[in-house]
Amino acid sequence: MTHTAMVEAHSSTVEADLIVPSQFFDRIRAERSSQPEKRLMLAVMEDAISTFQKSVQGATRRQRRLLKETEEWIGSANTAWPFSFENICAALDIEADYLRTGLKRWKGTLLAQCKLQDSAVSHSPFRRVSGRRHSLSTGRSAFSRSAKAA
Repeated sequence: MTHTAMVEAHSSTVEADLIVPSQFFDRIRAERSSQPEKRLMLAVMEDAISTFQKSVQGATRRQRRLLKETEEWIGSANTAWPFSFENICAALDIEADYLRTGLKRWKGTLLAQCKLQDSAVSHSPFRRVSGRRHSLSTGRSAFSRSAKAA
């Protein structure tokens, strides 16, 4: 076989796949059309995790309510609602049980640290009065006892 015949035989077996630009952009548009929904799902997940993290210590009634609602949403195995925790995790390729476990572990660690800090810090019984440095008071109960004694 001659060199020219080999080149022709090789070029006939390896042909470039040609696609029209409209075929190329149709594939990209189909992929992009689902992006707004995924961005919304990601925003819902980010908001839930942020709310969970901010509300764990539950200083106010509102924070405790938000924590309870968020934990119920995260703990639910309901898949009937499109924006359920399970469905959002599936759409974002996140393993739901792994994320649940991680959030519970994070909460436990944070609460344990807060408990240790609270027990380690001793607060002075004195407080400042009117923001001046040298005017300290022990509170009303000490004054009322000393006034009754006199």
